Amino acid sequence: MSRAPAVIAGLLVAFAAAVMAFAQAPSPATAFKGSLATKAPLLALTQNGPRLVVVGDYGVILLSDDAGGTWRQAAAVATRNMLTAVTFADANRGWAVGHGGIVLHTADGGENWALQHAAGADVALLSVWFENASHGIAVGAFGHAMETNDGGRTWTKLTIGEGDDRDRHLNGIFAIAGGPLIIAAEAGTVFRSADNGRTWTSIRLPYAGSVWGGMPLSDGTAIIYGMRGHVLRTADQGRTWSDVPTGADQSFTGGIQLSDGTVALVGLGGVIARSSDGRSFRSIIRPERQNFAAVGTGAPGRLVLVGLTGVTAFDLTTQ
Repeated sequence: MSRAPAVIAGLLVAFAAAVMAFAQAPSPATAFKGSLATKAPLLALTQNGPRLVVVGDYGVILLSDDAGGTWRQAAAVATRNMLTAVTFADANRGWAVGHGGIVLHTADGGENWALQHAAGADVALLSVWFENASHGIAVGAFGHAMETNDGGRTWTKLTIGEGDDRDRHLNGIFAIAGGPLIIAAEAGTVFRSADNGRTWTSIRLPYAGSVWGGMPLSDGTAIIYGMRGHVLRTADQGRTWSDVPTGADQSFTGGIQLSDGTVALVGLGGVIARSSDGRSFRSIIRPERQNFAAVGTGAPGRLVLVGLTGVTAFDLTTQ
């Protein structure tokens, strides 16, 4: 399995999709705060009801209650480590994960975040999923996975793959609606669990490169996306996957399905792709070629994009 340091380090800084060495000094206990926090490197975005929650480097967590029109930092965040993923179980309870194997928890919708767990300085968590306010799974680099059944107060290690699959980078975890859990991984591999994470099956993709994430679609199918413009779709609950044409050669790192069914993907080099049904995509490259990490819903006709240069907007009606 390739461990090309420069490639891995670059992708990690851009999108927390891989990992670099962890010989780092201890991080300050609280997040960096400043007037230019919306320009910090930002890596993940989730929508919690009407609120957008964004996380990124230096422990930055941003909140918007007006579809991305204005932003403010969370009042208190108990880390300055890079945060790579965020999710909510309900309007109040959420979790963010990141470098150092940290897990942060909020009980007030994202206003305040307490340190709940630290898996170790050599652990990089890259994705987190919660079924409800009790059961969740966090995954990361070199096969690290862990599970909680008490809302994150305690965690136990999980073994996802066997043999050569044991230390695959686990880049993104999500659930297909009414069906199995899926982990998007490296080297043409996804992992599938039909029993809520207790056991996992390795599945080989028709593409041998890495996939960074994925999402369920409203029609019961799901897609995963990753390197060099590759998108794959499943119509059988993740058992088999087929390539989807995108017309892109830049890597995809984040996606969303809008209320009208439109699927939007973003990624490296300013790539933005759209599809009406997830079966084929039309891609464009933004002229500034910014690296995007995640995408969310903004004001009507607009997307909120986050990445290495912070928050920006994309007007769907004119592009």
